[in-house]
Amino acid sequence: MLIDPKLHQPAGAVPAQPPARTAVKIDGVSKSFDGTLALEPSWLKVRKGEFLTLLGPSGCGKTTLLNLVAGFLEPDKGELFIDDALVTQVPVHRREIGIVFQNYALFPHMDVVRNVEYGLRTRGVAASEARARAMETLRLVKLEQFADRRPRQLSGGQQQRVALARALVIRPKVLLLDEPFSALDRNLRAAMQIELKEIQQGLGVTTIFVTHDQGEALSMSDRIAVMSKGRIRQIGTPEEIYASPADRFVGTFVGDANLLNGTVTARESGTLTLDLAGTSLTLPESAAPEAGAGAQVELFARPEACRLVARGTPGALPATVSFAVYQGAHVELHLACPAAVDGQLMLRLPVGNLPKVGEAVAVALPEAPVVFTGASQ
Repeated sequence: MLIDPKLHQPAGAVPAQPPARTAVKIDGVSKSFDGTLALEPSWLKVRKGEFLTLLGPSGCGKTTLLNLVAGFLEPDKGELFIDDALVTQVPVHRREIGIVFQNYALFPHMDVVRNVEYGLRTRGVAASEARARAMETLRLVKLEQFADRRPRQLSGGQQQRVALARALVIRPKVLLLDEPFSALDRNLRAAMQIELKEIQQGLGVTTIFVTHDQGEALSMSDRIAVMSKGRIRQIGTPEEIYASPADRFVGTFVGDANLLNGTVTARESGTLTLDLAGTSLTLPESAAPEAGAGAQVELFARPEACRLVARGTPGALPATVSFAVYQGAHVELHLACPAAVDGQLMLRLPVGNLPKVGEAVAVALPEAPVVFTGASQ
């Protein structure tokens, strides 16, 4: 007799979820080139079936970290695990990973199906099975009708799908993608993002994706590791990274941000009082638990979280309209504001009746803006 465990749960109880398995473990890994530190000691766990993005500007260490996972580089220190197996000294071809490069790296003298089956043939898979699996994977990426074409006869997006099929056909434990869409135009890039995410979710393949494009990372990832200067600055869901950045770099690199200079003037009864260029603002003490009276802080607020209010509203910042940028679904309103770090605020507002250039306005910040102290910047 089968028993439904849900019937034996206390009212309102949430069924216990098994802990997520770790597909990739990066344990204190670091790397230097000619005495220059490219990657500080880093710790990261990628969950089974997860789409994790390494996001950061050029030279931040994200590709170095990807190459360490792939096996193209050997770490100076630390260890790497795939499915709990130590692979630090294991060569690339024995790590059971699929890799998609920025330049596709297809063999120009081979047709599409032979490009896709290449990895299987080098692993000793029989020709008939290799061909069948290659065609199956080409159907997955919607290219089976191009099996006998050469790469030069395909568009950039089609070549990228061939590269993806070649990486997936070996049924990898981990899929690695290094800026795979950077050579594509905007519309094709957006279409490929959707297609890749659908394939990844359908197969449940653990994926590590490298990009410098914040929008790409936010739209595709289960989690994001933001990097700069060889260091992982924050790991979190797209929502966590966007709404609650760990420091100034993360907040300003991922999306648009307003930064304001503030000075703590009082700390009492669970509240924190700040002076913002003459405007007094009261926040919960938890907004900056380590900042005492006299401390210099920066307030962080997204443009869409700020709003225009009546002049004289307590806590609202005086500002003057500089210019407006029409963006179709919304307008970006740029304001001169003495409290802003660079003297400018930007609000993202619905299209409609907006103040004119030169008009004096007042801006209300979100109720709980993120506060960066000197230690967090």
